[in-house]
Amino acid sequence: MGPLRDCKAWQDAGLVLSTTSNEACKMFDATLTQYVTWTNDKSLGGIEGCLSKLHAADPTFTMGHVIANGLVLIGTGSSVRLDKELDSAMKKMMALSESQPLTEREKLHVSALDTFASGRLPKACDIWDKILQDYPTDMLALKFAHDTYFYLGYQTQMRDSVARVYPHWTPNIPLSSYVKGIFSFGLMETNFFDHAEKLASEALAINQSDAWSVHTMAHINEMKADLKNGLTFMKQTENNWKDCDMLACHNYWHWALYFIEKGDYEAALTIYDNHIAPRCMSSGSMLDVVDNCSMLYRLQLEGVKVGDRWNEVIQLTKKHSKDHVLFFNDVHILMSSLGAKDHKTTNELLTTLQELAKAPGEDHELGLAPKLGLPLCQALVEFDNGNYDKTVELLYPIRYQLLQIGGSNAQRDVFNQLLIHAALNCKSKAYQNLARRLLTERDGLRPNSPLTERLLRKASAVHVMG
Repeated sequence: MGPLRDCKAWQDAGLVLSTTSNEACKMFDATLTQYVTWTNDKSLGGIEGCLSKLHAADPTFTMGHVIANGLVLIGTGSSVRLDKELDSAMKKMMALSESQPLTEREKLHVSALDTFASGRLPKACDIWDKILQDYPTDMLALKFAHDTYFYLGYQTQMRDSVARVYPHWTPNIPLSSYVKGIFSFGLMETNFFDHAEKLASEALAINQSDAWSVHTMAHINEMKADLKNGLTFMKQTENNWKDCDMLACHNYWHWALYFIEKGDYEAALTIYDNHIAPRCMSSGSMLDVVDNCSMLYRLQLEGVKVGDRWNEVIQLTKKHSKDHVLFFNDVHILMSSLGAKDHKTTNELLTTLQELAKAPGEDHELGLAPKLGLPLCQALVEFDNGNYDKTVELLYPIRYQLLQIGGSNAQRDVFNQLLIHAALNCKSKAYQNLARRLLTERDGLRPNSPLTERLLRKASAVHVMG
């Protein structure tokens, strides 16, 4: 980590912070840097240690409260509805912001976070983008917007939000190389693979431990079904990103995906057992939790027996069954409760979601429940019960709306796979035929995929038996 910025350095950067404490400014910078680099710096006591020092240096520093609350909210494992501590911290931030003179930029940051906390995610992004219009090098606004667009499935906005400010990030600005990686991810998700690869490579040439740029490269190889390059790249770079503790589990998940694609399930399970499961159980972060659930679910779809592994992850996920912060999280929690045969958690998740969906108010995610969230959850339940025709009836009509639950194209591919597996197992000849059509589509868009080839063989066998 480079020299941390004090009050004057922030002022010189055109990003005035309303505090007279140099220590508070430096700890704000340290926290921001760790968020952007996905790494808890042990020498600084990690993000928690830095926030502790920040609050001790100036308990009334509003932007200190913004970054602290923002990181909890953006983690999506807590909500002001269920977490009294977070609710109280948000109220304290609001009260502080109203009791002292702040810059217009700081006031907008407070407003954006308050808006996010109330479930109005698109509106929060509008506010962060408003900040970026006047302050294009405000990394906190850039990153909060980027992450939230990702949760919304607003891929084009996620890309363009960074594209608008990218030229302002000259090499002399701290963290500028990381903006290349952030931009590259949006480009990759909107299928500008060559441009994305160029920027991610530039970022890695400047800093080889940039785990988010590694992550973009992992996605590109995944999208192209380029297993050889994908496996080689992850193996060669592992030592550079394995200590980025907030993203390493996710990069290992990408590595294991290549093995599932290849049909080498033992290798995928080895990565799961050695890296994904232990890191997930240790961090409890929602990103690690969804990776854990997705990995086991994909292996099960492929016919792999995962043993009692679901019983471990359900201990984490059942604590979040009533959260309903993001549907993307909900549906992965549901995978775990179905996998562990934990009917209580399954029912709890579905009934609390149905109840909240009756009066969504301005909550963006709950507004999606009737037409998207609930049918998707029900499709998983039907598949688990062996009702394959019903699964297809629920899932096929919403397949093009699934982008709205957020996550990446690679993460959401589990639902494409689920639909194909369900259709292949249907009694209905029409649905078996649909499975073949879907596989033809998949093969045309992502050629040379061993997973698709395996499923095509299975489809032919079903056709012959029919």
